[in-house]
Amino acid sequence: MRAGEGIQSRVGKGAAHLCSGSVAASFSTVSGGMKRCSTSLPPLTDAPVHSIFGAMAERSASRPAASPPAPTVLDRLAFWRRRPGVPPPKSRLRQNVESLAVAVLVALVVRSSVVEAFWVPSGSMLPTIQIGDHLFVNKLAYGLHLPFVGTELAQWRPLQRGDIVVFTSPVDHKTDLIKRIIAVEGDVVEIRNKKLYINNHPAQDPYANFTDTHVRDNAPRDNFGPVTVPPGKFFVMGDNRDQSYDSRYWGFADAADVKGKATFIYWSRTSQTFWPRWERFGHFLR
Repeated sequence: MRAGEGIQSRVGKGAAHLCSGSVAASFSTVSGGMKRCSTSLPPLTDAPVHSIFGAMAERSASRPAASPPAPTVLDRLAFWRRRPGVPPPKSRLRQNVESLAVAVLVALVVRSSVVEAFWVPSGSMLPTIQIGDHLFVNKLAYGLHLPFVGTELAQWRPLQRGDIVVFTSPVDHKTDLIKRIIAVEGDVVEIRNKKLYINNHPAQDPYANFTDTHVRDNAPRDNFGPVTVPPGKFFVMGDNRDQSYDSRYWGFADAADVKGKATFIYWSRTSQTFWPRWERFGHFLR
């Protein structure tokens, strides 16, 4: 029948159309005039598998290497654990000991070359400096000295009349004294009946304090000199003129023995009750 043949023909064409997308296809006529689509596949081999993985390997080799992950905060803190040959961190005890040693060293350097605290136990500088005053001495006032040795490295200001200085006693070479400079090298010093003369002229002496009105004729306390201050020396007296053991009795002091200039009082207390003198805290000396 033609009608059937048309159906078969359309079916055959559809089969042919469906098979046309196969790798390898062939047609065979079956009963009823219909065609069977059969495929003939090539035998399976391992070659395609190897070629696929080979291509993947080539692509992987051509890609740049992946960068390592960024270190975390813990990795940065524990960097010594990741680096071979780096010693372990110091213990807390060792860190504390090293910090204390550095602090002590800095304090000693400052005390030796910058500033030093002194306590005044005597009344030779009354009323300017009271018994029990604690004061700072500026060791950079006149120059720079090598720490712990005392060798002068630089000098930018000479000793001046009126300065209150701390120096080593020329008597025993170990006691620290605090006095006021009266004359420097080259000056001529003379005392006549308690009156001070410098270079044969009456000197301005506003800080002198006298507790005894009696004049001793044969004592260096009230009558002294005239003498000329030699090079490298200076002449000192205490503000409490009648109660001070100073250059009038033991001679000149050595400029190399000066430790510094007294600057201000940072603490003061009474010698009897040890009660603080609040009004003297931070008092600058003149």
